[in-house]
Formats: sequence, structure tokens, C-alpha cells
Amino acid sequence: MTQPLSKHRHISFTAHNTGYIWYQMGISHQVFATKKGKSLAALVHPLESWAEKYVGGSMRSTLKQRHTLLDDQLKTLIEQHPQLQVLEIASGLSPRGWWFRQHYPEITYRELDLPDMAQTKQAALQQIEANAPDMLSVDLFTAEFNQAFDLFDPSLPLVVISEGLINYFDKPLLAQLIQSIAEYGQPFKELHYLTDLYPEPVKNKLANIIWSSSKLLKWMSRSAFSFHFTTPADVETFFMENGFDQVKVTQPKDYFDSDTVQQQNKQEHLGDLVWTIHAINKKHS
Repeated sequence: MTQPLSKHRHISFTAHNTGYIWYQMGISHQVFATKKGKSLAALVHPLESWAEKYVGGSMRSTLKQRHTLLDDQLKTLIEQHPQLQVLEIASGLSPRGWWFRQHYPEITYRELDLPDMAQTKQAALQQIEANAPDMLSVDLFTAEFNQAFDLFDPSLPLVVISEGLINYFDKPLLAQLIQSIAEYGQPFKELHYLTDLYPEPVKNKLANIIWSSSKLLKWMSRSAFSFHFTTPADVETFFMENGFDQVKVTQPKDYFDSDTVQQQNKQEHLGDLVWTIHAINKKHS
């Protein structure tokens, strides 16, 4: 019987580009920079440079922004829970798992991706991390995803984290993913889901130019990068409708420059190209 194709099989393609950009920016390791990533980065470089000069931001500038925000939020959770457990889904060529295992050896940090990317990542990790845990090779939209949660201790908090993932799904598929995480995380004392999200670029009239470079990658990878939300409230409602009790949206403008953002405006789209989401479920004793 032929194995059905994964619903997120094309995302690994753009993971090469992202991995190389992170390396260029000095926030990753050389082992996560592939030849394919270098070629893709070179392809979109002229348009990205133009956007940064004339529009004030680009796809690659959002990569550093979202990576920093998610790292900071994860560090905060580790400070609160020194024995935190982390499951990074669709981890691609991100250095996050490797970096956090080096700096926080008390935590449990596992990574998951589709078979081809998991194999590529495992080979990279083996070059720089002697005791790197095995990559989990799982499709998020199969029952096997549930088994990944069985590897963790439900008496300790669990963080599921994803980056550069959820805009590649249509809304029904995104709902299915969020519901799965909430359902499979039910046994845990605390469940956190950290992710980035690209909202509709409604505040920036030139923002569509920025996305031309991502559309090029979209066409080459045959993936469906799309926007689903225009306000933080839209995001909060969607995550709560799909299984989470608390949802916090962080906009970079508020996070990095909170003095200039009035309290009443925090539920508005502040014009940033990328946001981060922190969804939480806690067991009531």
C-alpha cells in the first residue's frame, strides 16, 4: 500500500532557506547551513535587500525577530520551571534545540520533523552534539503525533513550540493541528504552545512587496503560505475555540518598544509583519 503524502511535506523546502539565513545572521551553526539553503537565499537576496532599504523590513528580517521572541519566551518558561520539557515540531534546520540543550542541560528537549528533514537534522546534530537525542520522525496529521507526547512526563510542564509553520496551513488544517496539541497535551500538569504567526499585512501598504520573495519560495515549494488573522483578538478567539484556555499575542513593536505603545492599542494590529502566540492550558487541582 502506498503511503499517503504528508499535508506539510513541502515546508522542508523552505526550511533550508531559513536555516541558511539564520547562519548568515550569526544565530545558528554552520552545520545547519545547507547548499540548498545557500542557493535559495541567493535567489531572493536582491528583493530582500530592496525591501529592507525601501520598506523597512523583509522576510529575512522577520526571521530574526520571531526567533528572538520565541527564544525569550522559552527562556522565561525555563526560569519558572527548571525541569521544563520541550517538543519542537517541524524543527527543520533551527539551532534552537541544540542551543537550549547546551545552555539548559536540566531540560528535556526533543525535536520532530518529517523523515527526510529529520535525517538531515540528525546528521547535522551528530557533528556538534555528542549526546544529541534522536530526532522524532512523525507526520503531524497522523495518529503517530500522539505517540510523541508519550515520551514526556505528564507530571511536569510541556512546551510545544513551532516556528515558520502555521501560515503554511489553511484554516481547517490549522484548527486540526491546534486541537491535536490541546488534546494530546491534556494529561500534562501544564501545556504551553509557543508559535509565530504572520498576520494580514494590513498596516503596511508596501508589505505585499516583501511577500514577493516568500511567494517565489512558495511557488518553488508548491506550498500554500497564507494569512488568516488581522487582529490579536482574531487569533485569541481561534486558539480558544480549538482547545486552549489562555492565549497571549505578542507584537514586536509592543515587546521591543513598549513605551511608545499605548495600553488601549495593544489589541490592534500595530503594523508588525510577524507576531508570536503563547497558548496555555493548566490542570485545575
